[in-house]
Amino acid sequence: MSGGEVPAWQAEAEAHKRAMPLQRLLGNGMEYADVVELYRRVDEGEPWAEAGAQLAARNLARAESALGAGNTATARSWFLYAAACFRVGQVPLGDDDPSKRAMYEQLISAYGRAGALADPPVEHVEIPYQDGALCGWLLRPAAGGRPPVVIVMGGFDGWREEYHAGATYLLERGVAVFLADGPGQGETRLFQGLHMKPGVEKAFSTMVDHLLADARLAPSVGIWGNSMGGYLAALSAATDPRIAACVVNGGTVRPVETAERYRRFITKVQLLLGIDDPDTARQVMGSFVLGPDLLASLRCPLLVLHGTPDQVFLIDNARALCDRAGSADKTFHEFPDGDHCLYNHSHEKHTIIGDWLADRLIPHEER
Repeated sequence: MSGGEVPAWQAEAEAHKRAMPLQRLLGNGMEYADVVELYRRVDEGEPWAEAGAQLAARNLARAESALGAGNTATARSWFLYAAACFRVGQVPLGDDDPSKRAMYEQLISAYGRAGALADPPVEHVEIPYQDGALCGWLLRPAAGGRPPVVIVMGGFDGWREEYHAGATYLLERGVAVFLADGPGQGETRLFQGLHMKPGVEKAFSTMVDHLLADARLAPSVGIWGNSMGGYLAALSAATDPRIAACVVNGGTVRPVETAERYRRFITKVQLLLGIDDPDTARQVMGSFVLGPDLLASLRCPLLVLHGTPDQVFLIDNARALCDRAGSADKTFHEFPDGDHCLYNHSHEKHTIIGDWLADRLIPHEER
């Protein structure tokens, strides 16, 4: 190695930290001490996935200890932190790596055990779709009655449990949440073999069908998408008039823009689409566009949030989404220092979204 050349393991560690910065990991459910230790371990040469798995195992042991002592609230918190470590740890692994599937199974187990201790318990849901199933978690607020429900999802990475923290803000406001992995995302991709294809909006309409058929829920369904999921949320709202409110956080009218600016990003696109050839994947991804005519059909209330310096999806494309939408009730929140998906404004973001959705989905006389 020549003088000044960075070792491959160190370059890889720095790349992972850039993709998963402190504010993202904290804002989406990882414990501060775990983030600090994860970064320290990878800086010392330990592989990212191994470090994540070891931190998760330690949190599982803490959860079991608390559960044995009858401290269920503490146990639940440690199960959630374990799930966060498994989720973050598995990200760099390829879909064909058995370690990824094993870690993801542990993620599902840890999150499910935390959910079993909630009141009411969190439910794992599989909705039949094409040759597999759309997988998600249904979280309902503690208050009785029939709450409205919001479908919440991520983007290219698509790990639905990452949005548990945001879901708690909705639960506190009397709104149920369906944390969803759409085609090409998370459990739906890894274990059901479904990938994102043209016509993907039908998958989200199938979720709406399922939620409207649940007698425990009010016949009022919102949708909240983060990053590329913001595109999916707007697409779904534009094509399914049953969606009562739409939130786009860090979204865009054309998600291929990231792969055009950052050539290596195409690997995430390939996984989402299930396409091996990068050029074909880029071409197919380029067909996903929210044009003016389609956005004119988006007429439900719309909230768009975006950070001015966001370089994953440029703010001009977020503005275009909001400006061209046919909604009479639409709001654009711009954060001058906001990073992608506003990880650095986690609490403010979640209160804005939580209040906005509650205002539009719950009649004032019922609040």
